[in-house]
Amino acid sequence: MYKSGFVTVIGRPNVGKSTLLNQVIGEKISIISDKPQTTRNKIQLVYTAEDFQIVFLDTPGIQTPKNVLGEYMLKLSKSTLEEVDIITFMVDESIETGRLDKYILEQLVDISTPIILLINKCDKLSNEEIEGLVAKYQAMNLFKRIIPISALDGTNIDEYIETIKNLLPEGPQYFPDDMITDQPERFIIAEIIREKALLNLDEEVPHGIYVGIEGIKTREDKDIIDVFANIYCEKESHKGIIIGKRGNMLKAIGMSAREDIEKLMGSKVNLQLWVKVEKNWRDKENKVKYFGYR
Repeated sequence: MYKSGFVTVIGRPNVGKSTLLNQVIGEKISIISDKPQTTRNKIQLVYTAEDFQIVFLDTPGIQTPKNVLGEYMLKLSKSTLEEVDIITFMVDESIETGRLDKYILEQLVDISTPIILLINKCDKLSNEEIEGLVAKYQAMNLFKRIIPISALDGTNIDEYIETIKNLLPEGPQYFPDDMITDQPERFIIAEIIREKALLNLDEEVPHGIYVGIEGIKTREDKDIIDVFANIYCEKESHKGIIIGKRGNMLKAIGMSAREDIEKLMGSKVNLQLWVKVEKNWRDKENKVKYFGYR
């Protein structure tokens, strides 16, 4: 009997959802940073074994929206709860339950879909603290299984996969064996560039960044792929910060992005970046849609 199904991974920002899924898939697809709103889209990641297939949905962290983009992200995250076979709710090692975690728990009370709770960053806790957290969440009677994990080093990830397998319904293989994401190459390249911007830039700038791929061309005479991309920001002052003194910041973003893109493409890459201003685009519904957040 072949089993398959869809599993959404939800939680507040920066709890480790994308780190978990990259660990499960074994490839870097979802971008990671320590800043909120890192994941903006619903990204499908595919885990295929001999007798089962899991299609994971990596969604934006659930938080109070501050603009049109934020409203889109919240709607996207909440909508997946009704579409999947299994829900994974992820929390971190915090002993106290925070405001956003409480909000998510309230959304889960009336959900009939099986829910797995992952307590991430368990390597930072003592055995006694882990037992206390497990007991606290067990008392809520919401979860089919509670698993302490470390998404970073892979602790108990095999147990998590086995738990999903046991809960999956009988079903078809939705994607080919060698397919690990439904996202096109240009989306992943754009996300790599945005990740490097997130990692390099000051706190106020990255939230307003969007990366658009203008073109990808393979040279006929050399084993080089040319990638042309625009980094959009919301203010003229942010443009200066992204470019940096003598172009140093843009160069740093480009160099680190190029390394990851070359691993993805299996080829040398010539990455050309430009910075453009699209004032307050996150507050404009037409611009949010134009940039692909639908």
